[in-house]
Parts: sequence; structure tokens; C-alpha cells
Amino acid sequence: MTLATSADAPAGALLGLATEPSPLEIARALDEPVWMVDDRLAGEGLARELPIETNPLFTSYVDLRPVRFGTMRAYAPAGDAPEISSAVPAGASALLEIANDRLVARGLSPEAAAKGVLVDTFENVVQRDPDLLRRLLDGGTTLPANDRFAQVARAAYSLGVLVHVPDGVELTDPIVLRWAQGEPGRALIARTVISLGRGAHVRFLEEQVASGPVPDGGDQTLWLGTTEVVLEAGATLDVAGNEDFGANTVAIVTRHAAVGQAAGLNWALAIVGGAYVKSRIDNDLVGRGGGVHQAEIVFGGGSQRFDLTSYTRHRAEDTTGDLLSKGIFQGASRGYFKGLIGIDRSARGTDSFLGEFSMLLAKHARSVTIPSLEIDQPDVRRASHASSVGPIDEAQIFYLMSRGITRDLARKFIVLGFLEPVVARIPLPAAQDSLRDQLDRKWVPGQ
Repeated sequence: MTLATSADAPAGALLGLATEPSPLEIARALDEPVWMVDDRLAGEGLARELPIETNPLFTSYVDLRPVRFGTMRAYAPAGDAPEISSAVPAGASALLEIANDRLVARGLSPEAAAKGVLVDTFENVVQRDPDLLRRLLDGGTTLPANDRFAQVARAAYSLGVLVHVPDGVELTDPIVLRWAQGEPGRALIARTVISLGRGAHVRFLEEQVASGPVPDGGDQTLWLGTTEVVLEAGATLDVAGNEDFGANTVAIVTRHAAVGQAAGLNWALAIVGGAYVKSRIDNDLVGRGGGVHQAEIVFGGGSQRFDLTSYTRHRAEDTTGDLLSKGIFQGASRGYFKGLIGIDRSARGTDSFLGEFSMLLAKHARSVTIPSLEIDQPDVRRASHASSVGPIDEAQIFYLMSRGITRDLARKFIVLGFLEPVVARIPLPAAQDSLRDQLDRKWVPGQ
């Protein structure tokens, strides 16, 4: 499968956008050092070689036809924003906010600043601490080498964000990264790297919202981004994501994590908005005793399309994985959940579970779940998966109706309860309430 192209797209474009500067042009605009240029070019080379999907189990469930790449123009590298501590919302340790292509707010709480936490753009970090940035980025190890869109981001990002937490640092409140996107006919390619030192512990909240009203029949907008996590020994990171882009937005996101010895990673991801969402999560458990807990929910309606893939690779001994995906589909929405647990020969003592469950609320809604296992080590504690696709359980509806609740309200309670395990893990109370409101507004009665 190839990407859509446009007659107006520049020769050699990676995505086929109407205007798309080359990796070299972006690097020159940002005045990047030679090693960053070389890394971009390495990503470009891989992006040109890779197919859209490398796993034959999943190939037939990738459909990019709804995406009109050729109608969108890439943003140039964004401008900087002054550091404003007062911009940090109550209950947060830091804030970095991007509106379309502009960095509009950046600040640290007094606690985060005193503990040496860094939340800034690659452009600024390469001036302040080039060795730190090079240690994390050079060689592309924070991204999957077999994912085309990840390598496109590596080659062509115009905005990079680094969150670095030194050894032993714990923050009381979460770090917040907020993206407001949606300008019709535009495309932003971005990267986010989160690095935690030995024994560090933080919570991280990423919010993705529409930047303004979406005109009916307007051009699509593209947000193509990454979240690249590096956890040193004993570090723990809780990541919550709330995606509520507008109805004209195409979101393509790659999340990759390297989990070190006795480190822990918790994903809690909610996907509500957007016209087309393609997500891939790679959890690489490289240190003994490392663990990942992943919960993601999707609430689709209308003609929305969701393509979610998850890979968890157990490479070290005594690692754990608990992976759960849930989807609600109304109208004529579609959802694909594809997951793979891999257990290497070196991963004795692995305990891993993958669950994928979809609930269909309308006769034209569709979902596919494809959980899978690759096991090269027989000495494991657990390696299992489960999946289901179907309507709401009528027995549950009957029980609630027997308590005096109407049928439609009973269905709504069951749906929202089905999604609540992720909602409850959002770190900011205000953001948690906002997600509940989004899910409530998404509900279409009478289906």
C-alpha cells in the first residue's frame, strides 16, 4: 500500500503533502548540528524503504483511503515562546502548549524548576545541553525501526519537545503537554521525548484538542507525532492521553517505550475525536523486572475510523505486561484493534496478558480485534490473550431496567462504565471531568 499523492506534491515527498519541505531544508531552517542532520537522513532512508504495514497479520486491516494527504501543506519550523511560570495551571508541575504550529506557553512550577526538570523544545535544548539530546536521539533507538510513520516523524519533524527528569526526582503534580490543532489544509509533524533518570517518578498528561471551530466540508488537517519514552532503572512514569481533535483532523501517532530494570510504565489513553486516527504503541521491556500496564479506550461515532496497533516485546527476565483496549462504536464508525505480545528466548518468568474488547451500538458500526502471541521461551508465568466484539449484554440492560432505569439510560450507564477504568486514571481532576463530559456528549441516544 502506498500513501496518497498529489500532482502538486514536491518530488521525493515522504507523505505526498501539497507542500512538504525536505528533511535537509528543515534542518537548515533550525540550524541543527551535523549529527541531527545525519539522524534525519537516516530516518528518511528507512521511511522510503518501509511499507505502511510490515506485519502480515495486520496488512489487510490498514486503509488510508479516507486521508487526503495531497490537500495539506506542512508547517514550517515553529517559533519559540517565552518561559512564563504563571502559565502553569493549578495542579500541574509544568506546561508546554502548542497551538497549530506555534509554541504559545511554556513554564515550570517552582518545585519542578528547583529539581532540575527540563521541559523545552529540541531547538532550545540543543543549545543548552546538546549531549543530553544527542544521547537520546542519535541513532533513532527511541523509535521503532520497522514503522514507516515513525521514521517519517524522525526525518521531517518541524517541532520537537523534550521532557527530562533527573535521577531520583519525584514530582507531586503532573507535567502537561497540550496540542491545539485543526487549521484546515495544514499538517504538523512533531516529536515528544520523555526521559526519566534512575528512580525518578512523574505523571504526564497529553491533551489534544481542536484549535477552533471546524467548518463543514473543510479541508483535512494532519497531526503526525510521536511519544518516545526512556525509563532508566527504577523509574516509574504514568502517561495519560486525551485526544479530542476536531472532525476534520487526521491523527497519526507512534508511541515507543524502552523500560529499564525494575521500571514501570502506565499508559491510560482515551481517543474520542478526529476523522481518522492511526495509533501504534511499542513497549520494549529491556530490563529485568520491568513492567507495563496499558489501557486505551476509543469512542467512535458517525463515519470515524480508528486503527490501533500495540506491540509489547519482553526481552528481559521477570517482566510483566497487562494490556487492555476497549472500543465503543456508534453510527457507521469503524475500529481495528491489533496487538502482539512477543516473548524472547531471554525473557524467562514473563507474565503478560492482552485483551481487546469492542461494543457495537449500531447495525452499521464495525470492529475487528486481532490479539496475537509470539513465544520463544516456554518458561513463563503467563502468556495469554482475549478478545470480543458484540452488542451490549441484554442481561445487564434487563438488570438496570428492573431497578427503574429506562432502557436508553441503562445502555448509557453500561457504556460509560465500560470506559471508566481509563477515565479514572487521568491525573488532573479538571482533565478527568473534561473527558467524562466528552464521553457524555458523544453518546447518541436511541441507537
